[in-house]
Amino acid sequence: MKKYALFIGRWQTWHKGHEWLINQQLEKGKNCWVAIRDVQIDENNPKSAQDVLKELQQEPFFTNNWDKIMISIIPDIESVNYGRDAGYGTIFHKAPSDITKIGATQIGNGYIDSNGDVIVYNIDNEDVSRA
Repeated sequence: MKKYALFIGRWQTWHKGHEWLINQQLEKGKNCWVAIRDVQIDENNPKSAQDVLKELQQEPFFTNNWDKIMISIIPDIESVNYGRDAGYGTIFHKAPSDITKIGATQIGNGYIDSNGDVIVYNIDNEDVSRA
């Protein structure tokens, strides 16, 4: 039976920071379970969990690792809890600064792209370029 490193999130607007995080375990030869929280659609969560699932299934990161990553939708959660030696660990991955600056809010607001590159708008020419 396979064991999995569990990653829980909304994953709304997949980006390089998400990829970095999951790669921390993939690079150790671990299988990963990406759990999509089924959150209510609102301003901060414009996509349904089903839409996120469809998008992730098309992402090259997932198609290139299909044999090592399981993706599913879970109910929205309030917290993750465990008691004494529950048979699994908890791991915090401290991201480097070039990764921590990437976030769905900045992407959604048009400040950066999904790779963390700053988007520069030339208002005079209505042109968009990457810095």
